[in-house]
Amino acid sequence: MTGTDQRRTLYVIVCAAGPASQVDQLVTLAHGRGWEVCVIPTPAAEGFIDVPALVELTGHPVRSRYRNPGESGRLPQADAIILAPATYNTINKWAHGNADNYPLGLLAELVPLGVPTVVLPFVNSALAANPVLNRSIAELRSLGVRVLYGPGEFEPHPPGTGGTRLNTYPWVMTLDALDEIRAIRRDL
Repeated sequence: MTGTDQRRTLYVIVCAAGPASQVDQLVTLAHGRGWEVCVIPTPAAEGFIDVPALVELTGHPVRSRYRNPGESGRLPQADAIILAPATYNTINKWAHGNADNYPLGLLAELVPLGVPTVVLPFVNSALAANPVLNRSIAELRSLGVRVLYGPGEFEPHPPGTGGTRLNTYPWVMTLDALDEIRAIRRDL
């Protein structure tokens, strides 16, 4: 990037699932592709991540709640969003219009504004067998959200085996999908 280039801002929304503890990998990969990154955990995900390390790595506050009046720490405007790891709960709440926390509020507001959004789930096969998940994914896709779910993308794991999948969680897949979305939009 040259001194006249503006850095693009990526919001990484993190849910309470095992891979959340390794979200620094995604941040580092995104930095390598020229993204400025803001990490926004769901309230339950705060216990999964190293907040001070992520503040140092990103240079931004890690916030899971709305700011209080007069509180500093406004985040730069998002140019793109990655929701990963995306849990069954968050996918379903978002698809059904629930915005009961800061990350869901951001998703509810920014996606209709056209902010490119990629979702990488982390669910087991028992949860995936519930038809509500497929309906929720279809709803998000109808909004233009790129949900990386299905053959060749994220495939659910057997219940109780999520911990064995942490080292193979495909963080880079989210950035590749985001690059594809941005390339398509440039060509339109």
